[in-house]
Amino acid sequence: MLGRNTWKTSAFSFLVEQMWAPLWSRSMRPGRWCSQRSCAWQTSNNTLHPLWTVPVSVPGGTRQSPINIQWRDSVYDPQLKPLRVSYEAASCLYIWNTGYLFQVEFDDATEASGISGGPLENHYRLKQFHFHWGAVNEGGSEHTVDGHAYPAELHLVHWNSVKYQNYKEAVVGENGLAVIGVFLKLTPPLSAMQLGAHHQTLQRLVDILPEIKHKDARAAMRPFDPSTLLPTCWDYWTYAGSLTTPPLTESVTWIIQKEPVEVAPSQLSAFRTLLFSALGEEEKMMVNNYRPLQPLMNRKVWASFQATNEGTRS
Repeated sequence: MLGRNTWKTSAFSFLVEQMWAPLWSRSMRPGRWCSQRSCAWQTSNNTLHPLWTVPVSVPGGTRQSPINIQWRDSVYDPQLKPLRVSYEAASCLYIWNTGYLFQVEFDDATEASGISGGPLENHYRLKQFHFHWGAVNEGGSEHTVDGHAYPAELHLVHWNSVKYQNYKEAVVGENGLAVIGVFLKLTPPLSAMQLGAHHQTLQRLVDILPEIKHKDARAAMRPFDPSTLLPTCWDYWTYAGSLTTPPLTESVTWIIQKEPVEVAPSQLSAFRTLLFSALGEEEKMMVNNYRPLQPLMNRKVWASFQATNEGTRS
């Protein structure tokens, strides 16, 4: 399986290669720059990824992602159905370093792993999942909630197997993709002398990361059920958006889980041991691999739950 010609040279991979190489030589603008159009996380230790230091957009694009979700402005939709998730652990293939993030690929030749229900009219097959994270714990998620950025964000990427023949077609097609977004937050220390509790399932991935430290490195995966990475609460926001990596196509129905999952600080730190660079190249730490926020452009963000007086996060 590892030798097969997967869609690694997809529009994402091709465009990142085309855009990224000349950007490494440019200075990285410190970030947080905010405007009506976009916003990037700002700390003294954070800089934008080179991919985003120059304008990267879709001509005429009106539904780009990620966005800032305003809790009180989201619209409760009582017609939204519960999301149905069914993943086959045996369909997990391998994990690899794309040169921008690490990604776990699945066999999408059958309906074995996928989602339906929620805001979706069709069944969507699981293609892959990946994470985005920052250089520091104060930010790293792509989406934000009431302006709050989480340390990292998980994306599970699915494609519409009813309307399209394969993932490549779905990427550029209407209602082609559905992505579940899950925020990661750090577990509080158990005591003054202890670290936060580990997320057991995430640790299986963390243990493999040393094998894929460099760009293009791959490692085989044992059966893995990504539903164990999801929160116990199924409340979600949903909106019409785009991919957050090139080609940035506006084919995505986003399903953002309200409840984050807790991970240990050491687990998130392990993400930062990966490198953007290939073996033999100058080492560049894999951090800040998230796109700046994009304008909402009059879109509605729908909620499967009613807003309460509770805070937006714990």
